[in-house]
Amino acid sequence: MIPSRERSPTEFVRAAMRRRVTAVFNDATKGERPVMRRADALFPPDSVAWRVHGDVVCMLTGGIASLMLQMLHPKVLAGVWDHSDFRADMHGRLKRTAKFISVTTFDSAPRAEALLERINAIHGQVRGVLPNGEPYDALDPRLLAWVHVTEAMCFLEGWRRYGEPDMSRADQDRYFDEMARIAGPLGADPIPRSRGEAEAFIQIMRPELVSDERTQEVRDLVLRQNLGAWHTAPAARVIMAAGVDLLPAWARQLHRLPRSPVDAFAAAQAKAMARTVRWAYATSANVRVWPQDVREFPWR
Repeated sequence: MIPSRERSPTEFVRAAMRRRVTAVFNDATKGERPVMRRADALFPPDSVAWRVHGDVVCMLTGGIASLMLQMLHPKVLAGVWDHSDFRADMHGRLKRTAKFISVTTFDSAPRAEALLERINAIHGQVRGVLPNGEPYDALDPRLLAWVHVTEAMCFLEGWRRYGEPDMSRADQDRYFDEMARIAGPLGADPIPRSRGEAEAFIQIMRPELVSDERTQEVRDLVLRQNLGAWHTAPAARVIMAAGVDLLPAWARQLHRLPRSPVDAFAAAQAKAMARTVRWAYATSANVRVWPQDVREFPWR
């Protein structure tokens, strides 16, 4: 028998919202299901990674920002340009990235380790030559470090902006230290163990970053995503704008995305959306904020 709480109007609305969010990132016809939290995960339940990675809107905005930063490196962009079907399946690519984060964070440690091995095997096939004749290799430790650091930094900034604005510097440092569990097996080097080390590495990499016609094409394709169905388009526009708003000023300048009055409006909408989605996944009638109170992670 379904408990009376499940039949209440509030729970009906919550359930409807959960189904809609789940459908964006999981195709039930293909057997896709949300990744559930496990006590034997690669990261323990009290980790900062569980806090940062357990929020739908924060991770989406951070994910968009990280893609925008990563593609500024011509060798990283070339790997996507030459070895993927991003033009035909950008939504699928975003879903696979989200799945990677969820499995390595919340699924069992053996499954996370197996996925990391598969990613290494895929990277082993990604190599080529830039238009200027310079070779690139996806197993290059420095490129792997760039992808890792930009991803971790943007996920953290998404969480700080829309989830925990007063997050301590100690917890931010701890997050980077924890994320070495993913960066190490993937072969990244160097691996920052604190926010300060991550920021220093980004500054070191900046002279190598460019924005050309290929960068702009991929950028526009990312920002046009509807996250699946047509009815998600308004929410997708908020997520994309909020993701761009997470970028540092120098990255926005490279992308030719100047600030505008719309940015503040998008940020306010993203904050409201984040609160609403947390409410939908709360385990009781009281609105819960922290991911420990979330039963599913449907965006993955």
